[in-house]
Amino acid sequence: MANNKITSRDVDFAKWYTDVVMAASLADYSNVKGCIVMEPNGYAIWESIQKNLDNMFKLTGHKNIAMPMLIPENLMKKEGDLINGFAPEVAWVTMGGEKVLEERLCIRPTSETLFSDYYSSKVKSYRDLPMKYNQWCSVMRWEKETRPFLRSREFWWQEGHTVHSTQAEAEEETKDMLNIYKKFFEEYLAIPVVAGRKTEKEKFAGACYTLTVEALMYNGVCLQSGTSHYFGQKFSKAYDIKFLNKNNELEYAYQTSWGVSSRMIGALIMVHSDDNGLVLPPYIAPTKVAIIPIGDSEELNVEVKEIENELKNLNITYYVDRSDKSPGFKFAEAEVNGIPVRIEVGLRDLQNNKITFARRDTGLKYTENLDINIGEYVLSLLDTIQKDMYEKAKSRRDKLTFTATNLDEVAKILNTQPGFIKADWCGSEECENKIKEIKGCKSRCILEDEKPLTGKCVCCGSDAKNTVIWGIQY
Repeated sequence: MANNKITSRDVDFAKWYTDVVMAASLADYSNVKGCIVMEPNGYAIWESIQKNLDNMFKLTGHKNIAMPMLIPENLMKKEGDLINGFAPEVAWVTMGGEKVLEERLCIRPTSETLFSDYYSSKVKSYRDLPMKYNQWCSVMRWEKETRPFLRSREFWWQEGHTVHSTQAEAEEETKDMLNIYKKFFEEYLAIPVVAGRKTEKEKFAGACYTLTVEALMYNGVCLQSGTSHYFGQKFSKAYDIKFLNKNNELEYAYQTSWGVSSRMIGALIMVHSDDNGLVLPPYIAPTKVAIIPIGDSEELNVEVKEIENELKNLNITYYVDRSDKSPGFKFAEAEVNGIPVRIEVGLRDLQNNKITFARRDTGLKYTENLDINIGEYVLSLLDTIQKDMYEKAKSRRDKLTFTATNLDEVAKILNTQPGFIKADWCGSEECENKIKEIKGCKSRCILEDEKPLTGKCVCCGSDAKNTVIWGIQY
């Protein structure tokens, strides 16, 4: 039965999304306009994301660092494309206490300038390179329309910034980090993604090129989920990052940056959740099992303790709900919060040598014999749920992936059921802008290894240069 506090996603997807965020206590609105309070349930998911991704970064030689949150205006202006790209979203500090500052300070929308300024003083020789740093922080962008996790003025993210001695090494880093994002989305978040290259129009301000992973939400709207940028020597020339190469010659360094943000929590909600609340993939769920005793007796308490010990031995996170709420309320609470597995322990089941399991992803509820190894059984069940959630999301994504050969077909798809639209493109910005006139449809990424569908541009009909994924976006 659907949670009566949650609007059906098939009736009003936007309202459903907000209802799930609130019902699962992931975030709340604050009196700071455009900024949210990330509540303990939401922050626990972010911590799980951070822990797993951080480990992946460190296994590939990256180290964490912390940069200031304020950027002097003169630093921002050194790379013209960057400041022009972010100008509409920048928040400025103009006073310190009651004194007007001599120079405005930008609250970081991103940190290329700070890292470049830092590298300019640290990089001296090819022996210093590469420097592969990452920081976990919040940033601020003055968004006009906000929605919890998807778009807020302050949001949480990681931003990696690396500097290298050769173009080949920097480009390899750019691709490697995109592959880490793809692996994380698919193996941890159970969200299938499409990887490719952004068009010139859609690339990051200041980048030579941008690689991206794009996900499709349940309703067919696209979400840019992670980006990796190759800067070449653009920032190193602007910020004078030089090093002595092996020939004892001064040379400008090569840079990259890459990042994902707390909008991943929004993606988790919009890909997996349902009308009963949050649904979390086991590998990212902070709490994987809810144990709910039904009744109170010594026999019951002994069995619950044995289950706890088995889960502890396998490092499976859990909680035991011993509150005085009704069993039905406890079940619903575990469900709305997205706990992957629920174990119900009742006296009647114990007398029949049974124990009850409930899967959050499918709603399936069933009994097993008590003589199973519960810890190993749960571990296997969590793996099964993770795999099934990915396959379900992939099936939905594939169902909502269409092809188009002309603008009428693009319009029909977007007006009927939006999704990923594969279509050939001539490479002109004029055609890209023309396609955008249809419900704001944008290029998501160029499929670099994809064979052309017809070889003719979906917009103008001339020879196509690329096959592109198009769609409407959050």
